[in-house]
Amino acid sequence: MMPEIAAATILLAFAFTFTNGFQDASAIAATLIASRSATPRKGIVLVAGMALLGAVLGGSAVAFTLSGLLTLDPGGQTVLVLLAAVLSATLWNLAVWRCGLPSSSTHALIGGLIGAGMAAAGTGSVYWGFAELLAPPHEMVGLTKILFFFVASIVIGFAGSYLMRRTTRLLLRNAKKSVNSTIMRLNGITAALMAFFNGANDSQKQLGIIALVLFAAGESAALEVPLWARLACAVLLGLGTLGGGWRIMNTLGRRIFEIEPIHSFDSQVSSGAAIALSTLAGAPISSTHVITTSVIGVGAAENPRRVQWRVGKEIVAAMVVTIPGTALLGALVYLIISSLAGVSVP
Repeated sequence: MMPEIAAATILLAFAFTFTNGFQDASAIAATLIASRSATPRKGIVLVAGMALLGAVLGGSAVAFTLSGLLTLDPGGQTVLVLLAAVLSATLWNLAVWRCGLPSSSTHALIGGLIGAGMAAAGTGSVYWGFAELLAPPHEMVGLTKILFFFVASIVIGFAGSYLMRRTTRLLLRNAKKSVNSTIMRLNGITAALMAFFNGANDSQKQLGIIALVLFAAGESAALEVPLWARLACAVLLGLGTLGGGWRIMNTLGRRIFEIEPIHSFDSQVSSGAAIALSTLAGAPISSTHVITTSVIGVGAAENPRRVQWRVGKEIVAAMVVTIPGTALLGALVYLIISSLAGVSVP
């Protein structure tokens, strides 16, 4: 029974990677396309290709951070927890995608892990990291590290893009309209770099789950990411970006603020910096949230009256409810799966 459950969890992780492509990775192309710096086809192909490269070449630091979030012993219970977490996150992704809201695949997965882990073994199953933060040498690990970079990346996204817009408006105040052609070319470069780091960050969340499943099921002697899993996640992330992100791109690119090429550049520089720093630090973050707040920051700097704050409020609400919502869903899914599998729940 264990190999079958492990295989089902890995397949579901691959499916989640695909939904992650049209939920998170597609957000990378939103401002590039909305600003008319690239056609929809060229923009999506560029982002999908660079995300694929990022997934292959982006390392494993984020994967190990995520796989260390649970403190359960290897075995059948851990595999069931992972199955419930990935299933609940996938269901959440599909639900918010249908509504056109750019919610976070990352935090859906984190919430699912927390909820399923607590349903299986109580609060002690989650590596909170509070004790390590409070005691010398005051390290950020576990959930504490994830939440810190979650908040920091959003702050950088908003504040960075606000300052970028103020700065570029001052520097280009006497520029001719022909400067837009240069800015559009720069947008392609910044979008490519942002897609690379986003691919590295996004794919590693699923890779961390797969590595943990293989280790918990006894299929690998150590917690490591196999090459076949990395290649599969890279391809699926790229295909997901190509296949289904138009709803999210419409929300980010048109419903919040009318984006011009310079707005896209300002947004991409600030959000790209936040994603790159978090990836290098091994922290799983939400590129969707970072890009969303960067678009709002650019709009606030340009003209607050032109920002559709109602849409922004809907997105912020999705940010706030994602982790607790998927935690509840993850706990419920685990209870159902464990009951069907005949596993006792404490």
